[in-house]
Amino acid sequence: MSADGHFEAADTIAAVATAPGAGGVGVIRLSGPKSHDILRAMFRPAGKNFRDFTPRMLHHGHVLDAEGREADDALVVFFPGPHSFTGEDCAEIQGHGGPAVLAALLDSALSRGARMAERGEFTRRAFLNGRMDLSQAEAVAEIIAAPSREGVYLASAKLDGLLGRRVEALRERLEYLRQRVCLAIDFPDEEGECLPPQEFTAIADEVAAGIRALLAGYERARCWREGALVVLAGRVNAGKSSLMNAFLGRERAIVTEKPGTTRDYLEEQTTLAGLPVRLVDTAGLRDHSEDSIELEGMRRGRELAKNARCVLLVLDGSLSREAGDLDDTFRAEGALVDELGPERCLVVWNKADLCPLPESARRFHGADVLPVSARSGEGVDELAAAIRRLCLKDETPEEGDIAPNLRQASQLRRALEALEALKKAIALSVPPDLCSIHLETASAHLADITGLNSTEDTLNAIFSSFCIGK
Repeated sequence: MSADGHFEAADTIAAVATAPGAGGVGVIRLSGPKSHDILRAMFRPAGKNFRDFTPRMLHHGHVLDAEGREADDALVVFFPGPHSFTGEDCAEIQGHGGPAVLAALLDSALSRGARMAERGEFTRRAFLNGRMDLSQAEAVAEIIAAPSREGVYLASAKLDGLLGRRVEALRERLEYLRQRVCLAIDFPDEEGECLPPQEFTAIADEVAAGIRALLAGYERARCWREGALVVLAGRVNAGKSSLMNAFLGRERAIVTEKPGTTRDYLEEQTTLAGLPVRLVDTAGLRDHSEDSIELEGMRRGRELAKNARCVLLVLDGSLSREAGDLDDTFRAEGALVDELGPERCLVVWNKADLCPLPESARRFHGADVLPVSARSGEGVDELAAAIRRLCLKDETPEEGDIAPNLRQASQLRRALEALEALKKAIALSVPPDLCSIHLETASAHLADITGLNSTEDTLNAIFSSFCIGK
């Protein structure tokens, strides 16, 4: 670390920055003090007037392998530090995207003095060099892994520093309180050095409200970040597995005429009406079973349904031919809706192509009933749209919204707990020096979100989840 706080890397790292597999374009990335020299040694310019790299300008030519042979026709670019992604000298080779040619180019860079980058090391260097705070560094991985366009918007807002600025503003308010407490401790006989309890509490409440707003954003965005848990439930042979296959567009679940084919649950990630979901097909419900495996499957299915964002209760519409009263025909299903709550359930009237849904059966125990034919696909798109509406409740994130991730939300909750303890201490007239402990705790948890005081273990855990070229 230099005197100005800049992280000084002793070595130069290199990695393939594009996704594994064959593609039209592949990128080799370098960062560190030897980036310029390594790129210069690998590059043979196409033009005769080339003298050296013009910063941030693409140059066309051939790139050499480790033996000095021309390996690829490519574009190269040099980014001098500190105005680069990592804050160090950086270089990129943009060649063809075949695995063999990228391996040859990477081997060439390594043979000329670079070493293989570790997971997330480019972004880690950017963080250590002050090019971004820790919340922005995490957003790099989140935007790559975003499962939907809305997820991209949420990660993009954090990459722009919106979360970091909001958290830092809250932390500065706490630091102001800490300063007033320190003055009161150092000059106990001076009036007015410490804020009156009412004003002190008001500022703490203001910060707590800001933290709660950020936590609300975390809850709103969980569907877009993790995928909404959607569980298919119902009696055996109602058509749950056929409906799952219809959603996925392929034969994932086994469908037979024999009851009880699905004895455990099957889970798949997919997108319904633009919403990422974790779709789970559970074992069919029945009143009696002697099979211990099937019984365990039904138990697990009920547990999943209790934790689901949306439960699709599948009814076999053909059974209604024998009885006009749905409550009598589907008594067990009605009890399940009552148990889970109609606001979390959508009732699927399956086999609607054979047995149309009666007008009198548009609601079932307070839940909406939608006609579907899992076999023909009729009504599946309308059901997907209804699932989206139920899961989101019209809370669709927009560009600029703030959505902390799980680690950040955990730190926010801890900061909130420290502020609640602070308010109780103030109410009990606890001395200022003891109150300052709660302030320091809350401030430290907020600082950990942006990385001001993050430990090496925290950084290792975060960046180890990145891909090698990022």
